[in-house]
Amino acid sequence: MVHTQDDSAVSGTSSRGSGNVTAWVGWVLFAGIIMFTAGVFNVIEGILALAREDFFLVRSSGLVINMNYTAYGWALLIFGIVLVIAGYSVMAGKTWARVLAIILAVLNAIGHMVFTPAYPLWSVMVITLDVFVIYALVVHGGEMKEYQG
Repeated sequence: MVHTQDDSAVSGTSSRGSGNVTAWVGWVLFAGIIMFTAGVFNVIEGILALAREDFFLVRSSGLVINMNYTAYGWALLIFGIVLVIAGYSVMAGKTWARVLAIILAVLNAIGHMVFTPAYPLWSVMVITLDVFVIYALVVHGGEMKEYQG
């Protein structure tokens, strides 16, 4: 008995859907999962900012932008909910969600850059993940819609 490989496995394309869907669709799923997870973490961090201002390493006056942690907490809470919705919708192959997710990832990276003095390691990790999300959605985001089809 001779074993042969499927042509789609060799070429890196998927036979699911129509069009040019490549194995890079995994990057889009990765981006959606990261957006969803980042949203959940933002919700948790927002709740922490509302409940315990002493959780952060510096007072709000030591940040790049002097901002009250209560306002920061509410902003993170709302932003996190929107990230969760966008991440889920990206995984569902929605075009509007891809555009929204790119915008949110850029805003999330900028927001964490501003608050790097308050939570340095976490901020650097989030910024790095946001860069991966932006790359995946910009370069290969359209493949998810074809994959879902």
